[in-house]
Order: sequence, then structure tokens, then C-alpha cells
Amino acid sequence: MAIKKKSINMELVTCEVCLKEVPKSSAIASETTDYVAYFCGLNCYEKWKNQSVKTNDQSKKSPS
Repeated sequence: MAIKKKSINMELVTCEVCLKEVPKSSAIASETTDYVAYFCGLNCYEKWKNQSVKTNDQSKKSPS
């Protein structure tokens, strides 16, 4: 009896922080203004979120 391998085409996305490729079905997504950012886990999401907050705070402090 021959065993047939099923080819499963999973869509992969890249984590915004560590650049690890993960299946889209298990990634954490955050919809931003212009695009959707994907993360491999909560740790990377928190790093991205904190970095985003720091960037916004710095832009508010700089004179225009």
C-alpha cells in the first residue's frame, strides 16, 4: 500500500519584530492605519507596541 503525502499549503507571515515566519492562522495580528502587522507571540507584540508608544512620545516632544 502506497502512502500519499498531502501537501498542505499554509500561508506564512513574518513577525514584525524577530522576522520569524509563522503560519498566518497562529499569528497575532494588529491592524494599524496602513497595514496589518503580524507577530509570532505576545512577547514580540509587546515589544512592538512599546516601541510604537516611545516613538509617538518622542514625536510629541520634538519642536515642529
